[in-house]
Amino acid sequence: MTYIVNDKCIKCKLMDCVEVCPVDCFYEGENMLAIKPDECIDCGVCEPECPVDAIEPDTNANTSKWVELNTKYSNLWPNITKKRLDDVPKDQEKWRGVENKIKYLSEKPGKGD
Repeated sequence: MTYIVNDKCIKCKLMDCVEVCPVDCFYEGENMLAIKPDECIDCGVCEPECPVDAIEPDTNANTSKWVELNTKYSNLWPNITKKRLDDVPKDQEKWRGVENKIKYLSEKPGKGD
């Protein structure tokens, strides 16, 4: 089992999860984070830290596409180990609760550490 980041993170990218990860398995895109499944130790400490419920176990229904996307982007994007308040999207609150945000996913990398 591993944890994944789903489309609820897109355009929210709050990074609370990054601070608690004991193995630094988060990777940063321009407007979303990803978890590298091969590095995740399944501890689950990140899941309750996400205020938009964007992190879930890969054993949940309909997560296989998110495992693939997290794997792909965690291999392309830079690692992130610290929350940067200056990079939290200023309009993130208006994106909370928006459904099917996959169409807004940017493949561009974030800054990383």
